[in-house]
Amino acid sequence: MIPRLIPSVAALILLSQPALAVSKTEDCTYQAAIVAAVQQARLDGVKQADVVGTITAGNRDWPGNYDNAIPIFAAQIYGLKKRQLKKTDLGAEWMNTCMSN
Repeated sequence: MIPRLIPSVAALILLSQPALAVSKTEDCTYQAAIVAAVQQARLDGVKQADVVGTITAGNRDWPGNYDNAIPIFAAQIYGLKKRQLKKTDLGAEWMNTCMSN
């Protein structure tokens, strides 16, 4: 499931780290938190058009400049069936994928 996200987010990974001066672990942790937040929003029935506003209105575990990644991840996650999302921890999968790249 996660490999489908890689092409869409590869540029984000490459561009965010130098600009933000964070470690790879921090960068991947922030991205994984966004993936988990988008997944939870989808499971909670938040419409894709409202996902950015819904997530940014709450407390976030990442710097605000990572918010630009929300619609990128949402486009991929909202394309998955809910039954797939209920069985998979996309945040954990993304963390593993991100750290291995």
